[in-house]
Amino acid sequence: MTVNKESGRKRRHNRIRKRITGTKDKPRMSVHRSINNLAVQLIDDIEGVTLCAVSTMDKGYREKQKTGGNVKSAVILGELIAKAAQSKGIKKVVFDRSGYLYHGRIKALADSARKAGLEF
Repeated sequence: MTVNKESGRKRRHNRIRKRITGTKDKPRMSVHRSINNLAVQLIDDIEGVTLCAVSTMDKGYREKQKTGGNVKSAVILGELIAKAAQSKGIKKVVFDRSGYLYHGRIKALADSARKAGLEF
């Protein structure tokens, strides 16, 4: 088996997911990062349902910012997911970094979501 960054990330993600589950009251905030975009969704793992989701590819986001793969866009996305969660009555979440290092865009997204009112 060849070892590369993606296979290492998937191993870390599986290790994290063993311990983290989301409920309706406290959903799992899952982050997906690519080179050009970010996506965040709040998931109820018990029901298997996505409660709300935002992405840098969404039309509402593209009106504010053209690019989606930098720290500035992660800050905006954190604010958007916090607003979407609060509109659904969600205040607390469990943060799932999906095996990505808690650094750069992932850290900026988490910090801005906390600043906008989400607790995790």
